[in-house]
Amino acid sequence: MMSATSTLALTHFVTLADSFDKDKVTPGVLGFIVFAVIGGAVWLLMKSMNKHMRKVDFEETPEDGKADTTAPAAAAPKPKTS
Repeated sequence: MMSATSTLALTHFVTLADSFDKDKVTPGVLGFIVFAVIGGAVWLLMKSMNKHMRKVDFEETPEDGKADTTAPAAAAPKPKTS
């Protein structure tokens, strides 16, 4: 059950809510600030990603223990001369 003070407080909010036109409500300054912060964060992330992608070496180098399978056959030993 609601008390008289809570009913009185809610009636003030109802009158404020009726004064707004539902077709003219905009996000306002806070919406712009949030959108600008998100846009700035995306721009900084893209800038950082491009910097890191430039550092990547896309050519593969063979590891020490795993040589190419197309390596030439081992050379025959040199004959001993006395």
